[in-house]
Amino acid sequence: MSIDPIPARRLASFYLAYYAALGAFSPYWSLFLKARGQDVAAISLLMSLWYGTRIVAPSSWSWLAARSATPVHWLRIGCAITLASFLPFLLPLGFGGLLATMLVFCFAWNAVMPQYEALTLSHLGPRSERYGTIRVWGSIGFIAVVAGFGVAFDHVSITWLPWLMLPLFAGLLASSFANDYGQAAVAATDDGSGFRERLLRPEVLAFFAVTLLAQMSFGPYYTFFSIYLEQHGYRPSSLGAYWAIGVAVEIALFFASARIFGRWDARTVLLVALASAALRWCVTALLPENVPLMVLAQATHALNFAALFAACMQLLARFFPGRMNGHAQGVFYGFSSGGGGVLGAWLAGALWHVDGGRTAFLAAGGIAALAAVICWAALRGRAEG
Repeated sequence: MSIDPIPARRLASFYLAYYAALGAFSPYWSLFLKARGQDVAAISLLMSLWYGTRIVAPSSWSWLAARSATPVHWLRIGCAITLASFLPFLLPLGFGGLLATMLVFCFAWNAVMPQYEALTLSHLGPRSERYGTIRVWGSIGFIAVVAGFGVAFDHVSITWLPWLMLPLFAGLLASSFANDYGQAAVAATDDGSGFRERLLRPEVLAFFAVTLLAQMSFGPYYTFFSIYLEQHGYRPSSLGAYWAIGVAVEIALFFASARIFGRWDARTVLLVALASAALRWCVTALLPENVPLMVLAQATHALNFAALFAACMQLLARFFPGRMNGHAQGVFYGFSSGGGGVLGAWLAGALWHVDGGRTAFLAAGGIAALAAVICWAALRGRAEG
């Protein structure tokens, strides 16, 4: 039986637009809200909607798509709502308007990526090791926008941010119409019974526990890493360099992922990624002023983010083949990424004042080590469907 060619450029275009927009949103949106006159409490509440909707949006949207004869329509509807709900940010909204707009916008934006991951995997089929060479364009878009917008805001007001982001969301919508599911994913509509049976398998439950813990371990890093470095005497230029190291090695690993997964199975890669995360957070906690070791710790981002994420996509493709994968992606993004992210941020905040971050990063190392133990014990075989 012949295997259809992979439409790599079309698939990559969605990742490029999505993560380019995220590269504008993550570092700069809070500054935009501040420029719009919002205080710290208001900004915290508004930004929390991004993480809060990430828990519920992926699974609910995936549930709808899983029961549709044309699931790609839900992807396109989500992208259209994302663009439409972003338009009010061009207006001088007060807190109430920002709150309502953020709620709809964040829900729609968080809903679409799990569907697109399933679409990509439907084209890859047995060639899931090629995933990283497509997903890498998201990382390229992210770092390009972070750097480019940073330079732009040296010359123009941050209030121009929505205007600069608007073409990115328009590109996201255009890409959703340029892509469709592979033939293997549209053969039948999942009624939910097969999905539930697979979800309750011990190795699958262990997988979701592992990914929840892995995301939790990143809580101190995503929430307080720049502040932590600043506390230990690093200059602002050094902070940017450390973040850039992480994204640069992430891009390199995604490009090399096909060769990596051609040699090692996804469970082995996941185990190594988790072990490297445990070491990374312990080095960050205990030796923050040792520059060579901190650079090396940041370089392991290639393993504990890029390799981990690519391994998760392969395991999800095996655990939940065909149409079930979209629903599984919703659980992964909602439970593991959304729930783990919220719990990790909460834990980091609760432990931060103990000793300025040391205990928080040590706890992150312990959580990553626990995830590695579960991975080793519960995902022993090749996780076939």
